Formats: sequence, structure tokens, C-alpha cells
Amino acid sequence: MMGSWPFVFGFFAVMIIWALVNTFLLERVIHHKAFDPYPYILLNLFLSMMAGVQAAALLIAAKRADSISSEVALHTANNTDDIKTLIAENTALTSQVKKNTDLLEEIHLHLSNIGRKVGADMGNFAPGGSQTDGA
Repeated sequence: MMGSWPFVFGFFAVMIIWALVNTFLLERVIHHKAFDPYPYILLNLFLSMMAGVQAAALLIAAKRADSISSEVALHTANNTDDIKTLIAENTALTSQVKKNTDLLEEIHLHLSNIGRKVGADMGNFAPGGSQTDGA
């Protein structure tokens, strides 16, 4: 709750009430001696103690956030290494596919040239005829 807007507004409200009760209510309205008169030494003591506690709480929170950040960084580093490995494997597979595609195109070109020499270009066989008859 510390560090939230309700805490901040509540904190200021308590300080204002403290000052009003000590200055106006006790001294001027009831004409009684205030338990913490104007320089508000007791209030300053409480504020100093609260500042010390808040500093410790901030350090604890920062240490916790740092440990969480360290874990996230380690996880990210491990994932980055895995991703680099996957990218390298993907690149190798892609180059193999490219090489095989090029070889397949070359085989297709050779078969098409052989087919033209034999007379089978575009399926131009005479029905029932032999390959040497021609078109």
C-alpha cells in the first residue's frame, strides 16, 4: 500500500490533523497544553522513523526486483541461444532445399532436352505409332 495515492493522501491528512489538533484544538479551543507544540518535535521523530523504515522497504523491494530481473535475463539468454540454434538449423535446411530445387530444375531441363531429341516434345506421338515414326 505504501507508494500508492491513497497512502500519500492519507499521510498528508494525518500530518494536517496532527498540526490542527496540537495547534488549534488543544491550545486555542480547549486551552490545554498541546502534547506536541509548534515545532512538532514528536511528529518530526515519527517522520524520521518512518523514513528509515521506508528506506529499508525500498532496498528490499529493489533487491527483489533485481533478482527477478536477473532470472528474466538468464531465461532470455537461454532462449536467445536456442533461437540462434534454430535459426542456424533453418538456414542450413533452407540452403539444402535450394540446392535440391536447383538440382531438380537441372534434371527437368535434361529430361526435356532428351524428350525433344526422341520426339516426345509436348506429347507429339502419333497414336499407335512408334517413337521413330515422327509426327
